[in-house]
Amino acid sequence: MPRSVRVRRRDFSRHWALSPLAKRAGRPLVRALELPAAVPAPVFVLMLGLLALGASVGRRPWALGLWLFMVTDWAMLALLPRLGRSFGSPQPAAMTLALPRAALALLPVPLLFAASLQVVGSALAFYALWIEPHRITLTRETLRSPKLRSGAPVCILHLGDLHVERVTARERQVVQLVESLRPDLVLFSGDLMNVSYVRDPKTHEACRWVLARLSGPLGVYLVSGGSATAPEEVLSELVAGLPVRWLRDRRVTLEHRGQTFDVVGLDCTHKPFLERPRLEAVLAGDRKRFTILLYHTPDLAPDAAELGVDLMLSGHTHGGQVRLPLFGAVFTSSLYGKAFEMGRYQLDGLTLYVTRGIGMEGSGAPRVRFLCPPEIVLWELDGSPT
Repeated sequence: MPRSVRVRRRDFSRHWALSPLAKRAGRPLVRALELPAAVPAPVFVLMLGLLALGASVGRRPWALGLWLFMVTDWAMLALLPRLGRSFGSPQPAAMTLALPRAALALLPVPLLFAASLQVVGSALAFYALWIEPHRITLTRETLRSPKLRSGAPVCILHLGDLHVERVTARERQVVQLVESLRPDLVLFSGDLMNVSYVRDPKTHEACRWVLARLSGPLGVYLVSGGSATAPEEVLSELVAGLPVRWLRDRRVTLEHRGQTFDVVGLDCTHKPFLERPRLEAVLAGDRKRFTILLYHTPDLAPDAAELGVDLMLSGHTHGGQVRLPLFGAVFTSSLYGKAFEMGRYQLDGLTLYVTRGIGMEGSGAPRVRFLCPPEIVLWELDGSPT
């Protein structure tokens, strides 16, 4: 069931997160997270030993055990690219996992309990790194509208946030699912490549391999997730010669089985105060048809609701990628925080869906998913009595 939410549209034109100062402040942090990638493996293992030693104050024999847990994390991460699961540098992610381990080791608890916490940590890390990122789920959604003709359903497949690094079992599974579901229309809501491999020719080949295998009678349409994951010249080359249309502030009218509806695609700058005037311009004219907005982030949803959009398909948040029981997403990258973290929402006449996406964050972040498996979404649109 959709969650009916009342979210007041906010003016983010002076929001600190979108300011040049925030960008300058964020660069050193990103660089700091990636620093361990340049450290040779033997030196990094020694660094983990020093960290374990420092976290074992008062019980030095425990330092060896803690170090072994940290090295095991590093080994699990190092095997991921070797076995074609994901392709991040192991050192930054291993340090991200080692720091919480060191913090747990400092707790004044019995040694057996402390060791048990570390074992649980290893099990959770294995699941989040190796299992859940490849456990693609299919979500089925239905929407009825008086703007559509009853008895002639249209099936739309929504994909988002592929974050391709290479062709892995995950990408092959996506293609197999699309082929088996045989949708009428495929819509992709942005972030095709992993940010770590935007300029990598092998990643470009992998993206084209995936895009070339998506199809539907009404076609395949995509929007950009922003310049960080899809520079204009790179995305133009990726879709060249493929049966995929990049909707750049465009509206197309589609007809199928007697149904007529519009699909609007908008380039994403992550600045909704700049996007709204462009959306108004694209929507100008006939507004009687059922309208789908394809836009990367959910941050434009309050504006889309005011402008009469019927269905908005977004992603960007990854559902948090890591979720905690009773709390949900730890982090969403949305200007509205946790208001639109994942799933289906109802904002007056607008139905918004925020997909958890397929891939994972890049750069120095661990390629993990926890309580947030990747998903593809199959929509059935049909008419309803007026």
